[in-house]
Amino acid sequence: LGLFIGKLRFALPPLVTGLVVTMIGLALVKVGIQYAAGGVPAIGTEEYGSLLNWTMAGTVIIVTLGLKFFTRGMLSVSAVLVGLLVGYAVAFALGQVNLGNVGRATSFALPNPLHFGLEFSFAAILGFCLMSFVSAVETVGDVSGITKGGAGREATDKEIQGATYADGLGTAISGLFGALPNTSFSQNVGLIAMTGVMSRGVVTIGAIFLILCGLIPKVGAVISSVPIEVLGGGVIVMFGMVVAAGISMLSDVNWNRRNMVIFAIALSLGLGLQLEPGALQYLPQTLKVLATSGILPAALIAIVLNLVLPEELAGEATEEVNGGMAGHGKGSLSQE
Repeated sequence: LGLFIGKLRFALPPLVTGLVVTMIGLALVKVGIQYAAGGVPAIGTEEYGSLLNWTMAGTVIIVTLGLKFFTRGMLSVSAVLVGLLVGYAVAFALGQVNLGNVGRATSFALPNPLHFGLEFSFAAILGFCLMSFVSAVETVGDVSGITKGGAGREATDKEIQGATYADGLGTAISGLFGALPNTSFSQNVGLIAMTGVMSRGVVTIGAIFLILCGLIPKVGAVISSVPIEVLGGGVIVMFGMVVAAGISMLSDVNWNRRNMVIFAIALSLGLGLQLEPGALQYLPQTLKVLATSGILPAALIAIVLNLVLPEELAGEATEEVNGGMAGHGKGSLSQE
């Protein structure tokens, strides 16, 4: 799949990758607000959206922004992490932290490969292949967002292929340990855009640290004790940065009539079906999930239209620009 995506790079100009990253961010901002208000289980209750919940989330946002823009060095780079820690301390002081699972968790545990056995199902394989393509499209957008936000450039073919290969390899390994398939974590696009840190060395150290933490269940229990409202404060900032990264990528697009129509149709259908999934209630469940994902339909529509629609003639573009300038000039004369 990585080689396949690499060969398709010609069909993924900034218009498509920028749209994908923007769609990822737009899909996530709702989740950030839900987290900050109390989480999905609290929807419909008096607790949802309470002042207490927003106090915890707001603390994280204020501390993060304050450290990011009014400090230098390590404090500025680690603004999100420090913001989460301060938010956690506030939540603990307000009695919103439950440490019961920490005492019950063991101090050390090894992974248990094939805990659920091994079974092959054609229907499951087909479904996962389709979802893997969705994940690959998202990965292309995430990698493009990372290089744009962290280095101010487009991702190379080698970077796109490497990221897709890593997703596939990680998914294969995770399946052996009974875990869910891997996918690129779009929230980190916002984190990299905020910190500017995209070093593979830093990521490698972080990966080793996470592997070691995975051997100590108590660490996971402590992390799971972080209230969802505190996480909401952090992800609101990062999810917004994903949208900003997508818009930044779209700034490189030549916004002629052709590209505007492609963007308009892809965004309208992709985002519209995601907001109103009931419009496809008669589709089979698998197709419905794919069609209402937001990212996949928007990306496919943009790719197909970009390949099918003819490039705008230079004369038409020049005529449109000259016409606009002439109209502006007449307006200026009439005002004078």
